[in-house]
Amino acid sequence: MPTPIPQEEWKNFRYRGFTFDELMRMPMNEFIKLLPARQRRTLRRGLRPCHRQLLEKIRKAKALAAKGKVIPVRTHCRDMIILPEMVGLTIQVYNGITFIPVPISPWHIGHYLGEFALTAKIVQHGEPGLKASRSTLHIAAK
Repeated sequence: MPTPIPQEEWKNFRYRGFTFDELMRMPMNEFIKLLPARQRRTLRRGLRPCHRQLLEKIRKAKALAAKGKVIPVRTHCRDMIILPEMVGLTIQVYNGITFIPVPISPWHIGHYLGEFALTAKIVQHGEPGLKASRSTLHIAAK
């Protein structure tokens, strides 16, 4: 898993010409205009109930983080678009087997949560016959 980008480098971040602080102060309808077409259309239709629940959990976690308590935010909503208010948290996204921790940085804004929690393992084949069925014991002679 890649290491999260340190907060010192966040000041170099720009999303469509806007700094992270400007994005945080921007009203939601103005921010939506900056997103790509698919994300813009999804957010203009309104948030689904599971997305609203996730945003409430995130706001609660941010409030507790300001007091010094850290609580994990777990979700099955892989199709939630990452908004500026999520930046700085580590959200645990379900991949079908376990919850994968995803540290959110400004560079994740506009992407989906599911993009950062892969659902399939990379296939690494071993030797033929190694912990396999009898049919794979045969190796064709070339």
